[in-house]
This record gives sequence, structure tokens and C-alpha cells, in this order.
Amino acid sequence: MIGYVCVGTNDMPRAAAFYDALLAELGGKRFMEMETFIAWGNNPGQPMMAIIKPYDGEPATVGNGVMVALAADSAETVDRVYKKALELNAQDEGAAGPRGDDGFYAGYFRDLDGNKLTVFCLTK
Repeated sequence: MIGYVCVGTNDMPRAAAFYDALLAELGGKRFMEMETFIAWGNNPGQPMMAIIKPYDGEPATVGNGVMVALAADSAETVDRVYKKALELNAQDEGAAGPRGDDGFYAGYFRDLDGNKLTVFCLTK
């Protein structure tokens, strides 16, 4: 259903280094790269995550209410990716842990450009 998700950046090298290190924790590798666009994925034809400089040349801004959810295979992976994000200077938006009683386990953070992300898994 989802092909790829883009988040804007005003500093491609900085954002690329952040996502290289972060998405490697989930097995992600650079899949496509252009001067103003880099995408990471696990397998060709599967959903990808990308950073992009806005096409209109205006500064990238954060969407209010927009969040990218990165799927993990276990609570341990969620913990590891969440910790890695904070080590990479992401801003904490909610520590990794269970949310509610339905087996949803997640950690929330903002990348270096202020884009909100979560890494999550279902434990039930």
C-alpha cells in the first residue's frame, strides 16, 4: 500500500548521515540517490523512506500532525533504534515502551530537521 515516505531536509549531508546510521539498525540501505533525494529500503519493490530537498526551492518545514512510523520486528529492536536515534542527536518525543494494552510498543523522536518519527512493533 505505501510505496515510500519523504521527509524534507535543509541539510542533505547531515540528514543522510543521520538516516544512514538510523535505518541501518532496521536493515535499511540506500536504494536511490540523486542530488536532492535519497531513499533507503530493505528490498526493491518494498516501502522506502526518503529525504528530499523541496522541489519549489523553499525551506523544508515540518508537517503538523505528520509522523513516519518505522516497523521493527521486536521490542528489543525498538529499544535499539530509539536509543540510536537519541545518540544521533534526535529529540526525544516519548521513550520506548508499551502503549496501552493491545501489544503496541513504540518510541518517538524527531530527526535533525524536526520531522517526527516512531519506531514500533506489535508484541501480541
